[in-house]
Amino acid sequence: MNTFEEGLLLGILIGEGHFGGDGKQPQITLRMHTRHQKLFETMVRLCPGSKLYGPYEHGGRSYFQWMARGQVLRETLLPLLDRLPLESIDGHVFERYSDMKVRYGL
Repeated sequence: MNTFEEGLLLGILIGEGHFGGDGKQPQITLRMHTRHQKLFETMVRLCPGSKLYGPYEHGGRSYFQWMARGQVLRETLLPLLDRLPLESIDGHVFERYSDMKVRYGL
């Protein structure tokens, strides 16, 4: 990943990502309108092993859902996110990210 791609990925995750899990394994989820399909395709390219689901139609909304779990989460995304001064960038995101790490022993 070049510097621009890394910044794009991290910016999207900070602004739109959900840091959590399914009770068994941690995951980062991104859900956005189908008009962002090319951006989602870029996310999958930048994070091999991540998954793109959809498009879904629900409640008048049309969206895709991108998920990163397992190896791509642990080996690609966590090291990138851990290098950031998240606490000084966005306290709310820092709390959600930290909670995910604690809850799943990351």
